[in-house]
Amino acid sequence: MNLEIKNVTKKFKEKTAVDHFSMEIQSGQCVGLIGPNGAGKSTLIKIISDIMDPSQGVVLLDGKKISEVKKEIGYLPQYPNFFQWMTAKETLTFMGQLSGLRKEELTRAIPEIMAKVGLSGEENSKVRTFSGGMKQRLGIAQALLHKPSLIVMDEPVSALDPIGRREVLNIIKEIKKDTTILLSTHILGDAEEICERFVIIKNGQKIEDTTRAELLNKNSGNKISIEIAEKSQKWIDFVKNLTYVKSIEVLGKKIKIEVENLKMNKNMLLASALDHNVDIVRFEINNDTLEEIFLKLVVEE
Repeated sequence: MNLEIKNVTKKFKEKTAVDHFSMEIQSGQCVGLIGPNGAGKSTLIKIISDIMDPSQGVVLLDGKKISEVKKEIGYLPQYPNFFQWMTAKETLTFMGQLSGLRKEELTRAIPEIMAKVGLSGEENSKVRTFSGGMKQRLGIAQALLHKPSLIVMDEPVSALDPIGRREVLNIIKEIKKDTTILLSTHILGDAEEICERFVIIKNGQKIEDTTRAELLNKNSGNKISIEIAEKSQKWIDFVKNLTYVKSIEVLGKKIKIEVENLKMNKNMLLASALDHNVDIVRFEINNDTLEEIFLKLVVEE
């Protein structure tokens, strides 16, 4: 399987939701499409799933337009919308028939997929009795029922409580062993837990396409994290003017300082803090976390 998104743009009157976006996904990958709310993730996901047409560009699956091979894609919207009066089995039967599956295929496939998403024994339960997490698991079941080569998920856990979120994340971990996944989220921790590759989108444009290790390595630096008991503005102002200090970030009582030479400057910095009678709670070598890197990428201009 090879998914190609080529120069895709989507405009709504004066607003450009997706702006000349290109990327490629190979079989077996689990890719996180990450960005803040309003970045264009859901619009792009709908274009990839052939729910929405692009204003420009094309999406190809194995060299064919996505509209010609739509059955090869499973789609999970952020808020799966089922008929509340149907049972889980009736829902999957209805969805499976829409995907072109025969009744005999569904008779065999539905119990298997219900077990896979942890809903065994709930076949005859009405959808209206399901919790948010159970509805999301049913949504994953319908997306996988016709055995697509790619499953596309739009914010699959953002609306769930912590228990439902954990249940769904565990299921996604399992299904990624057998299925290629593209997952959109604004929660970096979810993508970090599931995905091997991150594609970061901001204002409809791709700004990063990288792995976790590459992102951390690219943004690594000679940084020291210091937490103090009381904020000492006089010392912070002094540190800003030290010749070996490249940058300084202050967040409450936590200070992150980037120096020129970590091995040499860390002792100098510690000595400076002690000379100024700074009450140190924590002093450690600590590069930016993925969350901090992500915030810098999507917030800073």
